Amino acid sequence: MAEKLPTEFDVVIIGTGLPESILAAACSRSGQRVLHVDSRSYYGGNWASFSFTGLQSWLKDYQQNHDSEEGVTATWQDLIHETEEAISLRKKDETIQHTEVFCYASQDVEDSVQDTETLQRSSPLEASATPADSLDSASLPKERQSAYSTSYEVPSRHTEESDRELSLPSANVEDSLEKEKYCGDKTDMHTVSGEDKGEHKLVVQDSIEQPKRNRITYSQMVKESRRFNIDLVSKPLYSQGSLIDLLIKSNVSRYAEFKNVTRILAFWEGKVEQVPCSRADVFNSKELSMVEKRMLMKFLTFCLDYEQHSDEYQDFKQCSFSDYLKTKKLTPNLQHFILHSIAMTSESSCTTLDGLQATKTFLQCLGRFGNTPFIFPLYGHGEIPQCFCRMCAVFGGVYCLRHKVQCLVVDKDSGRCKGIIDAFGQRISANYFIVEDSYLPKETCSNVQYKQISRAVLITDQSILKTDSDQQISILVVPPLEPGTTSVRVMELCSSTMTCMKDSYLVHLTCSSSKTAREDLEPVVKQLFIPEAEAEAGKDELRKPRLLWALYFNMRDSSGVSRSSYCGLPSNVYICSGPDWGLGSEHAVKQAETLFQEIFPSEEFCPPPPNPEDIIFEAEG
Repeated sequence: MAEKLPTEFDVVIIGTGLPESILAAACSRSGQRVLHVDSRSYYGGNWASFSFTGLQSWLKDYQQNHDSEEGVTATWQDLIHETEEAISLRKKDETIQHTEVFCYASQDVEDSVQDTETLQRSSPLEASATPADSLDSASLPKERQSAYSTSYEVPSRHTEESDRELSLPSANVEDSLEKEKYCGDKTDMHTVSGEDKGEHKLVVQDSIEQPKRNRITYSQMVKESRRFNIDLVSKPLYSQGSLIDLLIKSNVSRYAEFKNVTRILAFWEGKVEQVPCSRADVFNSKELSMVEKRMLMKFLTFCLDYEQHSDEYQDFKQCSFSDYLKTKKLTPNLQHFILHSIAMTSESSCTTLDGLQATKTFLQCLGRFGNTPFIFPLYGHGEIPQCFCRMCAVFGGVYCLRHKVQCLVVDKDSGRCKGIIDAFGQRISANYFIVEDSYLPKETCSNVQYKQISRAVLITDQSILKTDSDQQISILVVPPLEPGTTSVRVMELCSSTMTCMKDSYLVHLTCSSSKTAREDLEPVVKQLFIPEAEAEAGKDELRKPRLLWALYFNMRDSSGVSRSSYCGLPSNVYICSGPDWGLGSEHAVKQAETLFQEIFPSEEFCPPPPNPEDIIFEAEG
């Protein structure tokens, strides 16, 4: 750091995930002095997005299991007084496990040799506290990568920078955010840093046509690394959801840009089909008979105000939603569409009331921005935490990335946290402390039972359901393929979402874990895609997209953990959880609002910013 931080704040927030970032914006907007720090070199934590090569560098950190301190770390034990005790925070992130990478794309040898000759390492830059009107991320040196199938089992802390920078919207720029480029041969890769900044506006765009795609090689993906924005957790946003409402209410939406999710798909009898969403789509559908269309519309109309007709479901409250659908005399394919493509729930775990509410939510969100209930942020879901960080900084919040906090200082008599001690030995005092769950020590989490999320990220060469337009954003829920397994949510993103290179698709698979991510998700991958090598060998089924690259990993889900599960937590320390596997980001918004109201019960949560004409500046002195 160029200079030391102030020693007193009202609120200290550790971690830059979505709920922490929302809280930072809310606290700063209400006039609190906010310090927002993260030991990582990028914003977002497990909500972050990476370039293609940036993601591989992030994976390499887990393989190497880095736990070395950068620079001189001051000892904090000497700074603790006799009337105080310390809660030491974790030095590495252990929320990601069982990472496995597979490259199926062919390697262009000539390009690889040419690229290798121009390699250079990026220089490390130190992260420092940012002023109120800017947020800067620091670049870190990258390690040599394995370009082909690799398995990483040991979790570690992240040192890769997502290399992004938020800026106030002013003009249209094609690309946003600072990115990295990698070049490599068959076994090794190095980095060349680059910059590509852009700005976001509140826009919901329609899809556009793109020319026919060409064959994609691994070297092309490396060269176009900055075109990829790969989310660690990718979630579509309900158009009437609490996150969209909060973005609009707080005017944070001006920092982001969105696209419509263009279609909802279903996996039925081994085939991928498009599901009609609107009334016009239902009656124009060729997949449904006229009788089925009337049955479907009748049931959906009932779901819109099902609370007013409790006699219709009173006897089935304890039943699963799938069993309830069977009593409504719906055909098997209608039951399938409603369960997996409209309610998007599990056959075994979803109750009747949950299924009816999910169906109602789906229907209420139709038509706000398009024919489906969902929108998706350009440049990936990792943009959203950064938008709230921008708002916090605008209202005076101080930001430090790559800034480690060694411990919380707790007063023995009152049981309240008094401050933190950072890696430089500086003691910082505050009234309230908000900590991301992954920073808590093992002793504090000894009674916590965590769930796990299975994730897969794929790069493919064409859509899972080809149409006249190749710029489709699709959501598909694949039902359990075998008894005892769970349904899998598939989200397919095209290049116009600014998350992948031209002529490619970025596919996210998500489900609750029962085994490792690869064991949970590979059966679905094999159903929908074919590796390029098998396609070249003549095993290609014409309608299956070619799989070019795949990543599997398990992510910890702490969304269901209550405060009482943590041991020895000071009364003024509040915990934020990581991502959950559900649709939307409703849990993160609800958690942030609940904690804010608990800390500042008399303050409004993220009120709209004042009009410039209404701002009165106090005279100096």
